[in-house]
Order: sequence, then structure tokens, then C-alpha cells
Amino acid sequence: MRRQQTPGVYHLVLRLAKPTVLRVGRVGRFAFPAGYYVYTGSAMNGLEQRLARHRRQRKKLRWHIDYLLRRAELIEVVPIATRRKMECARNRRILSLPGAEVVAPRFGSSDCRCSTHLVYFRSRPVSGCRLDDGK
Repeated sequence: MRRQQTPGVYHLVLRLAKPTVLRVGRVGRFAFPAGYYVYTGSAMNGLEQRLARHRRQRKKLRWHIDYLLRRAELIEVVPIATRRKMECARNRRILSLPGAEVVAPRFGSSDCRCSTHLVYFRSRPVSGCRLDDGK
């Protein structure tokens, strides 16, 4: 019997200890400054499985975030169980936070019109409780 999958969106909060230049799939080569990043993704076919994959160290590089996760420390995961397609709305909210910067245009947003789904902060952004206030 197949287990019911929880659909949803999520934020990954990463810390990059030192500046790093990475080629990210077909989207290009980027200089990532040291600091904090919030990545917004969706997992409409299974939130638990997607987050477990992001936590794994050994995996095939499939999504843009996989490239950065090889170098950055995953410090917080904010899952949001929902059937609503709200990935881009959540991302816009992160982009509106004080100190938010775009350092990798089109990162994680090749299937939408967002400028990026990876937002850079020089210092640690608000914790998950503020990222996930349901708005």
C-alpha cells in the first residue's frame, strides 16, 4: 500500500561560510558571497521525500539548489503543507524582507516568471516562525 504524500512548499535556509563561485546547471556561473540564503521550492508530490532528498549529501545534481547544497550548510527547513501553488508568492515575500538581495538570477525559477527563488542576506534572516506565518 502506497503512503499518502503531503503536498507543499518549503524554504531552505542555508549558510555559506566563504565566497564561492559555482556553475549551476544550464543557468550559468555565479559568485555566491558568504552569508545566508533562503531558497523557496515546491513539492506538490511529496514534501517529506523532497526535504529528505535535500538533506542527503550524496545525490545526483538535478535541481539548481543541489549545486549550492554541496557547499552550503543547511541550517533550517521550513515546510508548509498546502495544496495551493504558492511557491512564487512565498518567494516574493522573502524578496521583500529587509536586506534581501538577488545574486543568482533565474536560480530555481526556470519554470516561472520570478527573478530568482534564491535570496541572499548578509546576516541571518528571520527564523522559520516568521517565514511561515501563513501569509
